[in-house]
Amino acid sequence: MADAALTHRLATPADIAALSALMDAAIGELQKGFLSAAQIASSRAIMGLDRQLIDDGTYFIVECEGQAAGSGGWSRRATLYGGDHSPGRDAALLDPAKDAARVRAMYTSPGFARRGVGRLILDLCENAARAEGFTRVELAGTLSGQPLYDACGYKAIEQFEDDRGGVAVPLVRMGKSLVR
Repeated sequence: MADAALTHRLATPADIAALSALMDAAIGELQKGFLSAAQIASSRAIMGLDRQLIDDGTYFIVECEGQAAGSGGWSRRATLYGGDHSPGRDAALLDPAKDAARVRAMYTSPGFARRGVGRLILDLCENAARAEGFTRVELAGTLSGQPLYDACGYKAIEQFEDDRGGVAVPLVRMGKSLVR
């Protein structure tokens, strides 16, 4: 499977079970070495599936020979991060003339880490947001995701912690210009 091609498509409600399993594995495995066990457990309260992205047609699933390798999307809505169960979500529409689109819910299956899945998702998100008139994107990155975002041209805006899961989880708000 090392040389198998990655394919992508928009996620549908039929993908929810596979996406949930992918996210659970990514949170549990790829955060090790960056977060404590308590922080990983706390992450589950602030991360996860946001069905609004699927409903909006802005959430991608990347596959390799029919297996979910990763997922991620972008949003024209105000929420910066979080799943269906995360408090404080805001579904207000953003204005492409003044607001940054959001890159949201980026997850890679642990077996596909460092194989181009994240870069592919970022390219898909950035191109789709650009096509809708957005000139900037922002995201809330985990410590394990920050090296990818740095390598793809994202710049740190602010570091913060989210303790809504009971233990503070460090995150970094990052942004990138989409102007070529």
